[in-house]
Amino acid sequence: MLDKLSTSKYLLSFFLKAVKTMLLRVLLSGEQKYVKLSDLTFDAFVREVCLKFNIPEGRQQDLKVYDQSDTEVDVDVFEEIVNQSPGTFRVMLSNKENPGAVLSSSSSSSSVTSDDTIILNFTMCDPSEEEATAEGSQPKRPCHINYEAQALIEKILTTKPGGERIIQEYARTKCLTDATRRQMINILTAAMTEAHGSSPPKSIRVMYAQIVALFPYLEDPFSKHGYEHYYDPESGSGYLAWRLKTIQRKTAEERGASGSKSPKSGGPGHGQSRVFTADKVLSDEEVEAAIAVLKHSADDDTVREKMKATFHYRHSMVNDEKKAATVFSVFPRFLDTPGLIKQDFRLLFGEGTANRFLEKWPTSLKSKVIKESHGLVPTTELLDLLRNAELDAEAENGWDSDMSAILLLLHLLPPSAQGRKRPGKMSASQAVDHLIRFLKVGTSVQQHLDKITQRTQPYLLVQGSIQSSIHAFFIVIDNYAIPCKATCSVGALDELFKAHYVFGTSYSAPLTNFFTFLQTTVYNIDVGETKETPRVAELRARTLH
Repeated sequence: MLDKLSTSKYLLSFFLKAVKTMLLRVLLSGEQKYVKLSDLTFDAFVREVCLKFNIPEGRQQDLKVYDQSDTEVDVDVFEEIVNQSPGTFRVMLSNKENPGAVLSSSSSSSSVTSDDTIILNFTMCDPSEEEATAEGSQPKRPCHINYEAQALIEKILTTKPGGERIIQEYARTKCLTDATRRQMINILTAAMTEAHGSSPPKSIRVMYAQIVALFPYLEDPFSKHGYEHYYDPESGSGYLAWRLKTIQRKTAEERGASGSKSPKSGGPGHGQSRVFTADKVLSDEEVEAAIAVLKHSADDDTVREKMKATFHYRHSMVNDEKKAATVFSVFPRFLDTPGLIKQDFRLLFGEGTANRFLEKWPTSLKSKVIKESHGLVPTTELLDLLRNAELDAEAENGWDSDMSAILLLLHLLPPSAQGRKRPGKMSASQAVDHLIRFLKVGTSVQQHLDKITQRTQPYLLVQGSIQSSIHAFFIVIDNYAIPCKATCSVGALDELFKAHYVFGTSYSAPLTNFFTFLQTTVYNIDVGETKETPRVAELRARTLH
């Protein structure tokens, strides 16, 4: 109860700060302005819209608001319906002498671009447009706005670099320059191909082509639908179609040249031969003797010495599919001697690489992760993580400061879509279980291992009285729990990352972006040789500059 009360108070405080001065972005007849609203009421909303767009006071009573079911919304229910995510409103002037309007609104997180801005989109439609015009003039199309396309285009432009500048240019000039139009097409095709591949179906192309749903002044009044200059489904032409063809051609050229280039396959789990710093390569007889000693010796110094001596053999073993599964039966000291993962990693990459995460995290990386996370959509979980990450003292609820910041990094690098045939995209919150799991003190670690029904990639298993007070860290891999030498969250994550290379296992699919960022940006392993998503590269650019 106290946990829920604490979270509720924090959310209430955050919400009150956000709505103290609410900015509503309004697009009215192609003109976009901000309307400032101090309280979310129907009368205040109508009054401020009329003031901003110079609608006479006498016309306020003529404004009528309808929800997506065409049910009229009045002063008694306006605030409640807005708070319940109503979808689409329709706002009309009852007198046809003046134009009506369509209000597209959502109180969901996707409609909030900052902590103090709620976006309400108005698109003007003249009811008389559905009637015949004067003889000899071009007939006007009925005003049928695809609100799904409008929301899609706006979401892409407001979340991608350069998109806001495009919106601002249109609001200022009611048109786009050629350079800006090219940038917009590049942004939209990039989003389309990222979500649907380089050959998206015709229905998807049509959806993305309906740019005029957001920018009505870009509509072609002489074409059938108004958006054919972006994509014409009948002829397959248009700006979007041409850009897609360019992308497809470049992709084909890269594939054609792949015979002379090695595909990017850096990272763990690829059986790569690496230069390492072991002093000596033992003969087969010496390896067998060392393994025999390891299985029976309890002396810590002897174990570390023999593990170092057998490193070359073990490295070859974990990269051999037939032998990799037996590594823990051949080298059981991993299961009772903390620190052996770190020793093998140092032999593989050297001291400098091994120390990079532990050096960079407290000095710069943690603070930059927290700073970048303030730009994410504020969910309850994210707000809890931000609060705990910024605490100097021990958190009463949730993870400690370092683990909270680590999970914020996961939210900055969420799982990528796994393709059409696989399950839908996993959220960062769902991916947390692939990174870390908590056990209450007194709960059996072996019982946890016995419940594992399928092979999983390495993850952290932590045990403590509460999440912010962990007493023991383990790395779970192949139904084994390897004790960590680390006694803190940062050190445990460092060992978890290194375990992937020591045991030759690939990253868990939902954590690929997360670990690839650590691998290339922090540890500087296989830079330029590892396939990265644009999100990984974008976050690197932000954190390094």
